[in-house]
Amino acid sequence: MQTSNRLFDDLAKVANGAVSTLTSMKAEIEAMVRQQIERILVDTDLVARDEFDAVSAVAAEARLQQEKLEVRVAKLEAQLAKKSGRNTTAKPKKTAKPRKPAK
Repeated sequence: MQTSNRLFDDLAKVANGAVSTLTSMKAEIEAMVRQQIERILVDTDLVARDEFDAVSAVAAEARLQQEKLEVRVAKLEAQLAKKSGRNTTAKPKKTAKPRKPAK
């Protein structure tokens, strides 16, 4: 019986060592994959989501201001035409509603 217990103890130690080796190998592989992915992302010049959202919001606001200015210019042109005596039917352009930035 003594040899049987010793054999099981030795097998348990070998199995335990194998498990710890596999665990450390898994951690190493994960770290290497993470480094590769980070390097690829840096090399491709991708934009961070928060930066994209910020620029998108600025672009949407600029588009809204442009549409307001188009309407204002059309009204001013109509007033100018009316004062100068020209009979033109200048109407403000109808523009599409501004799109909200995608989130």
